[in-house]
Order: sequence, then C-alpha cells, then structure tokens
Amino acid sequence: MNSESTIEIDAPAPAVWAVFADVERWPDWTASVDRVTALDGAGIEVGRRFEIEQPRLPRLVWEVTEVVPGTGWTWRQHSPGTTSLAVHEIVATGAERTLVRQRITQHGPLGAVSGVLMRRLIRRYLRLEGEGLKARVEHEHHSHGNGAHGNGADVASA
Repeated sequence: MNSESTIEIDAPAPAVWAVFADVERWPDWTASVDRVTALDGAGIEVGRRFEIEQPRLPRLVWEVTEVVPGTGWTWRQHSPGTTSLAVHEIVATGAERTLVRQRITQHGPLGAVSGVLMRRLIRRYLRLEGEGLKARVEHEHHSHGNGAHGNGADVASA
C-alpha cells in the first residue's frame, strides 16, 4: 500500500531542509504529530531512532535508514506483520522554490490490510505535514527578509 503527498514551497531548498529535518520540532508546525523524541541523539542520521506520537495512532519508533543531506531521508518502522517505509524528499525547482514529496509504503502480511484501513488518515496526516511545513518555512523565510512575499497561512489544528 502506497500513499504519497507533494507540495511546493516558496523558499530555497536549504531553508526547507532546515525545518523539515528538525523532526523533534514537527509538533510546533503540524497538527499530525503530538511529540517526537530522539532515542539515539538529535539529528537525522542513519541508525538514529525517533519515537513519534500522533493523534489516533499508537506510539511508534522509526529508524533512519538512509540520508542524503539537504535532499531527503528514509526511515522505517516495524509493527507485527507490517513494515512501513517513509521517504521524505526535497527537490529545488528554482532558487526560491522547492518541491517536497512524502511517500509511505507498507509491506508485510498485514501491510496491505493496514494500509487500506488507514489510507484516509495517512493521506490526511501527509497533507497536514506538507501544509504545516509550507506555512512554517514560508513564514520564517519571508519574515527574515529573504523573500518579497509570504502567504500568511497559519497551521490549523486537527
């Protein structure tokens, strides 16, 4: 089962990476995450694990399996009968424009069933994360005089 979300952000890729890769601060800008706790030290690095608490979901531990600094990372989560992979990609589409793509893939004997049952919630959370990231990055980028305009969006609570 696959779920994917993309969003364009009016800011350079390094500004997006600075916010997106600071996963412990996700609760500050997305209603889809209540808490992120680094279990092996802060920062996105291969082998590091993060416990994530989200509304309507059990507390899960994600382990970073791949990192391309400034461009993206992948992390993996194991539950009985299911392995989930989440890919986070940052693609510069111009000097002041960045595409962010998130993809979650679920495998294993229960992966397809879990994916179908959770599809709406997963898609909603991916959308909230993208919208929250966009609002936070654009606000920070434009409020520091780095751009000519901002969208003034606030992150809505779920």
